Amino acid sequence: MPAAPTRCGHFTYQMTAKKRYLVEGAKLVLPDRVVDGWLRIDSSRISSIGFEQPSLESEDEVLDAGDLTIYPGFIDVHIHGADGIDTMEASAEELSRASVWLAAQGVTGWMPTLVPGPVEEYQRAVAAIEEAHSISEGARVLGVHYEGPFVNAAQCGALRSQFFRTYAVVDNIDDLPVLRRFSGKHLMTVAPEVTGGIELIAELTRRGWIVSIGHTRADFDVLDQARSVGARHMTHFMNAMAPLHHRSPGPVGWGLLNDVVTCDVIADGIHLDPRTLQILMKIKGAQRLVLISDAIAAAGLGDGVYHIWNESITVKGGRTSNQHGSIAGSVISMLDAVRLMSSLGVAEVDLARISSTNPARLLEIENECGSIEEGKRADLVALDDAGQVRFTMIGGEVVYS
Repeated sequence: MPAAPTRCGHFTYQMTAKKRYLVEGAKLVLPDRVVDGWLRIDSSRISSIGFEQPSLESEDEVLDAGDLTIYPGFIDVHIHGADGIDTMEASAEELSRASVWLAAQGVTGWMPTLVPGPVEEYQRAVAAIEEAHSISEGARVLGVHYEGPFVNAAQCGALRSQFFRTYAVVDNIDDLPVLRRFSGKHLMTVAPEVTGGIELIAELTRRGWIVSIGHTRADFDVLDQARSVGARHMTHFMNAMAPLHHRSPGPVGWGLLNDVVTCDVIADGIHLDPRTLQILMKIKGAQRLVLISDAIAAAGLGDGVYHIWNESITVKGGRTSNQHGSIAGSVISMLDAVRLMSSLGVAEVDLARISSTNPARLLEIENECGSIEEGKRADLVALDDAGQVRFTMIGGEVVYS
């Protein structure tokens, strides 16, 4: 049997062909509590969880995770790139490199997110994402997120409004080149008030797509219609949507009122004030919030000026700004978002919900991953007391340590 790795501050791991591991000595963030315990991982799955001294079996390779806290791996459903790689331009190999960078940030699954662009850009980007879906070496490429193009130009944010479009009922979705379909998950951000928006949401839902409401100025009646035909989520809540007003509550008021609606948030302290994040935690609760990074290719590169989406985007002090002065995505990772929420007093169980369980539920893969439970994939991230990633495990293999 291989010797156990050293403990805590000197955690080491040497990749082997073995598929059965015993992870011991850690704090485990389970769906309902945090406990000291161990995990046995067999053929990519969590086969058993225990809390007493484990019995060592001959097939076990021991990973000593003493003094670490193990969370379900983070899932980022809205990310445009990182480490110099832009999802609109990247090859499959570059997306795989981004996956490796993300794994170092504790991310085990992500949805490359596309901004509106010319048809040929969509076609090339989705073809690369489809290939990366099979070859990714780090965080799993789970599918594609289309942020638009069926959104409201009055709430365009940093998106390129010249590529926005509407939907005609006579359109055959199979013939729309901007909606190329492949084997992964499909998520689309839609403003339901655009021409044909409700019909589009209904058709996407019928075909198994996940629809999120965003970049919108829709009123309650239109939003209720969108919900009735399948929309149950909201994209970067409070950003790029009509603000809450006491005489016109709009999409923000609608999202706050509806318990069946989940909302994702960019927890960078810039898109939303930290106190606003605390308000959302109090009103929506950990069951109905999802952390996202909304990161762009500049994430991980530091301050500077970057050419992204055919324009110059400046990063200064962690804040992005395009040529019009608008915030243009973020430069955080999911790990940064988790750290910020932790600093606001969010408990570990709730951190796991908003960073893993809820995004898995949104993507309808919660039976496969998103929580530490027997039978689920061993997609895990171990953090030390300083909130640093000590190792990331995907499908039962340590891909970063």
